[in-house]
Amino acid sequence: MASIFSGDETAPFFGFLGAAAALVFSCMGAAYGTAKSGVGVASMGVMRPELVMKSIVPVVMAGVLGIYGLIIAVIISTGINPKTKSYYLFDGYAHLSSGLACGLAGLSAGMAIGIVGDAGVRANAQQPKLFVGMILILIFAEALALYGLIVGIILSSRAGQSRAE
Repeated sequence: MASIFSGDETAPFFGFLGAAAALVFSCMGAAYGTAKSGVGVASMGVMRPELVMKSIVPVVMAGVLGIYGLIIAVIISTGINPKTKSYYLFDGYAHLSSGLACGLAGLSAGMAIGIVGDAGVRANAQQPKLFVGMILILIFAEALALYGLIVGIILSSRAGQSRAE
């Protein structure tokens, strides 16, 4: 019986693993950042309830990290269709590295946003002049995840270039 599959039969495993890694690690970073920042907002809200809405910025920035992972996961999963186009190990490894780059960058950015957000909103409650500094640090932490997204898109675009067809 002839197989209609062309390419390497184990290659899609690595591609789908990359899609899963992007989403899971990015969402882990988003969850940690949201939880850690949320604890700071709740603690600060007891002392200064009028600053709660202003201090929700770290929670929103942490939530964006999950979207980065979702974008890469969708890009990767739409690129895996071995019945219409050959899918080789090179493609699977490109998608795996794409997912890991975005996911692990999102995880580390989420940890940074959570720690800075927690300490930042508490400090902002005591000294309002610290708000701009906190926002700048959060932007730099978010940029780390954005770098992972950009590298993930570039690596994902390399899939399909392993052999001339």
